[in-house]
Amino acid sequence: MTEQEYSLRGRIRHTRRRVQVWARRNLPPGVRLLAGILLMFGGVVGFLPVVGFWMLPLGLAVAALDIAPLWRWITGRQRWRER
Repeated sequence: MTEQEYSLRGRIRHTRRRVQVWARRNLPPGVRLLAGILLMFGGVVGFLPVVGFWMLPLGLAVAALDIAPLWRWITGRQRWRER
């Protein structure tokens, strides 16, 4: 993996984490789930100009804040990658 790819992945992880922290602090649980579902829906129609496929994993990460099995799956994958 090149240094440029590593920095891009690091920036993506950092941005995802910032969005998760912001959502956890500023949105109530039901609204977080709704926001995650809306982001995932926007990711499905990613061929449109404003929305994009980047919204799908971000929506998954925001929705995971309210769905415990999904949260365990995401955090378990991150630990596995760090090994």
